[in-house]
Amino acid sequence: MTAANELSELLWTPTPGRVERSHMDRFRRAVKPELADSDELWKWSVDNPGEFWRAVWNYCGVIGDPGERDLESANEFWKWRFLPDAKLNMAENLLAGRAGAGPNAIVAIAEDGSTDIWSWGRLRSETAAAANWLRSVGVEKGDCVAAWMPHLPETVVLFLAVASIGAVYTTTSADFGVDGVVDRFGQTAPKVLLAADGYTYGGKPFGLGQRAADIATALPSVEHVLVVEGPSGSGTAVGETNAAVHRWDDAVGALRGAELTFEQLPTDHPMYILYSSGTTGKPKCIVHRTGGVLLKHLSEQQLHCDVHAGDKVFYFTTCGWMMWNWLVSGLATGATIVLYDGNPVYPSQTRLFEEAENHSFSLMGVSAKFIDGSLKAGLTPGQSFDLASVRTICSTGSPLSNDGFGWVYDAVAQDVHLASVSGGTDLCGCLVGCDPTKPVVVGELQGKCVGMNINIFDPDGRPITDLHTKGELVCTTPFPSMPLHFWDDPGDVRYRAAYFDRFPDTWAHGDFASWEAGGGIVIHGRSDATLNASGVRIGTAEIYNVVEQLPEVAEAIAIGQQWDNDTRVVLFVRLAEGAVLDDLLERKIRTELRTKRTPRHVPAIIRAVPDIPRTRSGKITELAVTDVVHGRPINNTEALANPESLKHFTLD
Repeated sequence: MTAANELSELLWTPTPGRVERSHMDRFRRAVKPELADSDELWKWSVDNPGEFWRAVWNYCGVIGDPGERDLESANEFWKWRFLPDAKLNMAENLLAGRAGAGPNAIVAIAEDGSTDIWSWGRLRSETAAAANWLRSVGVEKGDCVAAWMPHLPETVVLFLAVASIGAVYTTTSADFGVDGVVDRFGQTAPKVLLAADGYTYGGKPFGLGQRAADIATALPSVEHVLVVEGPSGSGTAVGETNAAVHRWDDAVGALRGAELTFEQLPTDHPMYILYSSGTTGKPKCIVHRTGGVLLKHLSEQQLHCDVHAGDKVFYFTTCGWMMWNWLVSGLATGATIVLYDGNPVYPSQTRLFEEAENHSFSLMGVSAKFIDGSLKAGLTPGQSFDLASVRTICSTGSPLSNDGFGWVYDAVAQDVHLASVSGGTDLCGCLVGCDPTKPVVVGELQGKCVGMNINIFDPDGRPITDLHTKGELVCTTPFPSMPLHFWDDPGDVRYRAAYFDRFPDTWAHGDFASWEAGGGIVIHGRSDATLNASGVRIGTAEIYNVVEQLPEVAEAIAIGQQWDNDTRVVLFVRLAEGAVLDDLLERKIRTELRTKRTPRHVPAIIRAVPDIPRTRSGKITELAVTDVVHGRPINNTEALANPESLKHFTLD
């Protein structure tokens, strides 16, 4: 294993040829050849935001009319408009089949190993049929259409159909229960509900027919339910409901061969509604802009992740996480997007690496937890599988441990761009992340995303310039993928409170970060989960990155408990099979934290638990545990994938 604890350790450097071939460097040379490198390009992009985002439009070949003006300013940060006169359609851009694209648009992999290949022609044809069906049942521009779905091609098709009309699309994953779906879709009043009659996870079938009927019944706005057949043996009959129920193959199939048309829309036309996790109350409904999201995704995928036409782009995600939206946007570059529906470690931890070999992934996107789990399992996929096609491995969802960085280069591939990125649902994209023209240093995100005026503030709103000093990650000027608004939020009251109450006229993202030498950034966890022990601010990721490297610990979660007029750190650990939390292991945990971090990181209490609560997108939720420890009610357990785990977190 690479000694991946020295923050200055260099893991990978792109060759001059790779830098020259990268979109980041090509863009720089095409737009501002006088700029020396990507750092100077970033500085120009934030000093000249209107000119920069128009250059992204032109370089990435956006289909549409960009209009005359680059930028329209406003008094409120979030009301700035980029390319305000432009007209475009997202579906038209995603279905363009760019020069250099391969023959296929989608490769859909099921958990049982079966694969469904969709050519560009098939995708366009099915989108046309679905769009014409939506119009036939009364869906118009601005109407909401919802999908409660597994990760299937039909979920993508319906999104493209909705986008072609100018309607608004919203999704949740099929593992949400009825209450969780209704909490979300009940706020946005969809006219049509897309649902599968079943799905498979971990080798087990889950029938959804009755739940689909229950959801439609609980949503009076739903006039039509469109049902997709799930994996063989998983489906159950749809129960009675007031909405009309249609089978996909009957309703959409009857219109195959119909013409596909695209409504030309302003850049700020609403496209998606995404949802906050909802672990502290009813989920916020975040409305995203058509052109703003497309420009942001194109800049990230092409400039930062170096995706090219003809690449095969895979990201493990569900339909309830913003990475689903991000993945689908890969079509706009002419990439083939690879969908995987099911458990990513079933029947073994190597499953995704097997598929990477089988389908020649160019970009492989996984969570930091997946990488750390593979490390703990002792996998060496680079020896077991042919991964020569994989140029980029993306990691997100939580901070990647130092040893996780080292494992990728030791056990997967030495010549690969490890792209650790950080952003979120709020902007449907990234604030900080990767750069194919820069070296990868252990533990660090490579830098700020172009067009994003990133800084780190102290509690008083002053920029932090010292290295390794932790503060709040912020963006100090507007960017195109800011949410348009929150659904049903008169006067933008909740919107303002979510991002702008902390620092005036500055987007506060809620991450705890620090600058590193060479412009790199370390994310220390969510700032709303920051521990403040005796006045010292500690990011929870700093604890996890030490504790979860112990072979006895499978996973950990740390919270701050109010105690004796102060805050004490409480650590819960899910142990590896056969391990016992005895005095010896407790001493080992405390010694490791004291030695590798500081005495302030050492928990006052350590408890073993059989499971750790996580959201349905796989992120552990410190806030829910904090509420349990303090005896506060959890308002929305439907947001959790495993709410039953909370009963283990009460302290005697």
